[in-house]
Amino acid sequence: MSAHAGLIAGGRVSSAETDVEKIAFGKIFWRIMPFLMLCYVVAYLDRVNVGFAKLQMAGDIGLSNAAFGFGAGVFFVGYFIFELPSNLIMHKVGARIWIARIMISWGLVSGCMVFVNSVPVFYLMRFLLGAAEAGFYPGMILYMTYWFPSYRRARVVCVFMAAIPISAIFGNPMSGYVLQHFNGFHGLAGWKWMFIIEAIPALLVGIATPFYLKDNIKDAGWLTPEEKAIVDAKIAAETHTKKDAGPRETLGVLRSPRVWQMCLIYFCFVLGQYGLNFWMPTLIKTAGITGDFHIGLVSAIPYIVTLVVMLSLGLNGDRMRERRWHLAIPALLSAVGFVVAATSGNLVLSVAALSIAAAGTISCSPMFWPMPTAFLAEVGAAAGIAWINSVGNLAGFCGPYAVGFLKQLTGTNVAGLYLLAAALVLGAAVTLSIPSKLVDR
Repeated sequence: MSAHAGLIAGGRVSSAETDVEKIAFGKIFWRIMPFLMLCYVVAYLDRVNVGFAKLQMAGDIGLSNAAFGFGAGVFFVGYFIFELPSNLIMHKVGARIWIARIMISWGLVSGCMVFVNSVPVFYLMRFLLGAAEAGFYPGMILYMTYWFPSYRRARVVCVFMAAIPISAIFGNPMSGYVLQHFNGFHGLAGWKWMFIIEAIPALLVGIATPFYLKDNIKDAGWLTPEEKAIVDAKIAAETHTKKDAGPRETLGVLRSPRVWQMCLIYFCFVLGQYGLNFWMPTLIKTAGITGDFHIGLVSAIPYIVTLVVMLSLGLNGDRMRERRWHLAIPALLSAVGFVVAATSGNLVLSVAALSIAAAGTISCSPMFWPMPTAFLAEVGAAAGIAWINSVGNLAGFCGPYAVGFLKQLTGTNVAGLYLLAAALVLGAAVTLSIPSKLVDR
């Protein structure tokens, strides 16, 4: 393992770490993180490509702005209902089998979007897609706690969540290209071809998952016995020393004020994230870009900015071992971006403002998760992560629907973008109310 590889894998590591520890965590990073990122790129593409489908689907099935917002968001209703049990099952049966099941299920449902021919069927398929994908994201967060201690987790989660901008950087132009150039091919609309083509990677990666991932450190044949012992001891020691600041049993999650505080923070940030992601193609089109492929290309720009900002924040947050301001500042900057995007009539300024908004709000998620995982452990971690993600992701329903409803009510995007900005300001304020000693690790 080169020094360069060790730096990328772990950022700036503690001086107390031995060379063996650095090498071990470097091995873990390069073994599992590229594959986890690939899984999330595929997941996010299938989750938000409906924003591009809207450009053609709206006319084909009579989809209003409010109906689209509702359908885009109803994904998260299915996600919410099945999230907690899904994550608990994964904790019991192991990551390999359950993640594979999730990916294959959502790949099949995503491909079946080709059969959407009315608004009610659109609602149903989006709900089923959310139910199929339930447990994937918190399962991935939980899986990373099995391999990385908290002082490495922000940069690891940031690398994982770099899949969001990466999926948009490559997926947005691809979606626009398929919409524009496959429209009418073999008698199918471009948006139907998009769903078919983009469902295939989920099936292939899902099939590969149980053959590639390992459920725990002891099964990692690519680590030496000494490396296994060191990594296992690091994680076990951290779990043992976590303060009893959060629930340790499943039912305790529902009674913990701290967990509900985390739910509110995450709800605010998810509201901004999905309110933007599902409507990005429409916002770019409104700004003056024409042609589905050109919309895809321009809408990739904010995500290129996001990728750089997200990785920089993760590295700096772990280096300083500071969580609250690394979360609050991006949220506040994103709020400014939404306000400028809402009021600007200039194409270049609008794209720049959307870039700031995207970089801030999407960076909030990876900067958020090291906070609850700093005080949740064992069964409490499995249940707490799932519950926070479930409640927070209800904003994935509220955000797109509210933006669509307000756009239909007022005829502009202004009120919807102001709403997203207000949510981010609230999330930042609640974040700063958390005691630093609880989360700064």
